[in-house]
Amino acid sequence: MAAFKNKDNGIWYVQFRYTDWKGERQQKLKRGFPTKRDALAWEREFLMQKQADINMTFENFVQLYERDMKPKLKLNTWLTKESIIQKKILPYFKSRKLSEISAKDIMDWQNEMRELSDESGKSYSPTYLKTIHNQLSAIFNHAIRYYGLQINPAAKAGNMGVEERREMLFWTKDEYLKFADAMMDKPLSYYAFEMLYWCGIREGELLALTAADFDFQAEMVSINKSYQRLKGQDVITTPKTKKSNRVIKMPEFLCEEMQDYLKMFYSAGTDERIFPISKHYLKHEMERGCKATGVKKIRIHDLRHSHISLLIDMGFTALAIADRVGHENIDITYRYAHLFPTRQTEMADKLNTERKGA
Repeated sequence: MAAFKNKDNGIWYVQFRYTDWKGERQQKLKRGFPTKRDALAWEREFLMQKQADINMTFENFVQLYERDMKPKLKLNTWLTKESIIQKKILPYFKSRKLSEISAKDIMDWQNEMRELSDESGKSYSPTYLKTIHNQLSAIFNHAIRYYGLQINPAAKAGNMGVEERREMLFWTKDEYLKFADAMMDKPLSYYAFEMLYWCGIREGELLALTAADFDFQAEMVSINKSYQRLKGQDVITTPKTKKSNRVIKMPEFLCEEMQDYLKMFYSAGTDERIFPISKHYLKHEMERGCKATGVKKIRIHDLRHSHISLLIDMGFTALAIADRVGHENIDITYRYAHLFPTRQTEMADKLNTERKGA
């Protein structure tokens, strides 16, 4: 890409060749830009529009979709999208012209998806059906927003499936302490679960922690990255959302525990992961602890639920909790309120006292 300045009047222009969607070479000249930046911005927009045509095949448009979207997304997010596109969408639509795919075609595809099953022979869950439909709809929306498509046939056909909220399991403090006692035979496991339960951090945030993230004088831990295992490689990414970048105040006992842990294994100030383990390892250790103690089995992420539930029970506001755990929206935090139905009894008892004392 290049822009040129007219020496006579100081106005910028662009002149370039491009290959259109038919594979034919074309030339373009556009004058009248006040700055080089404006000229280059126009050229980028022009190329984006001209390289696509709504009569191109769906498969070719997906290549443009990838070019546009992949740089904006985290690698793990794109890989999830890519898997759905390659396995569930392209096999059905790849040879069709983008502009000729109708709502009826989408409905036929939906019916076929409903008939499929996973490796264990179970039909796809309503949540997964909704996820793959949303991805197809997102591709058409992209075509409408940037490439001139007029109608989203996936939206016209209507949604497939529904989002199912998983049951929020959690441990009470007593259940966690019982479990933690069983973990003390393996310091690495014990301290990992201590961070998960008492700070409410996500699993990926835990596995990305380094010694440099801790400020023991201020009793703080900085959450500014996340760990993923992608295609056999350890990958450190930014946290899940903008709000996930946060500094958490640790309880005094946890600061002491983590200082002991770092002294056992690591030199202060290193940038190496202090929990060089996998998510599979943590899952195995949780299963071991549950089996040894009889505590009900929950998922690793449910330790985050447990932390939030504990804070709710201690009387902290949803706003304060959302800030601590990095919820992007306070409404997410409100979803946890039902985990302590005994609050209703407490309210009723206090109202009864108020009425009798009147």
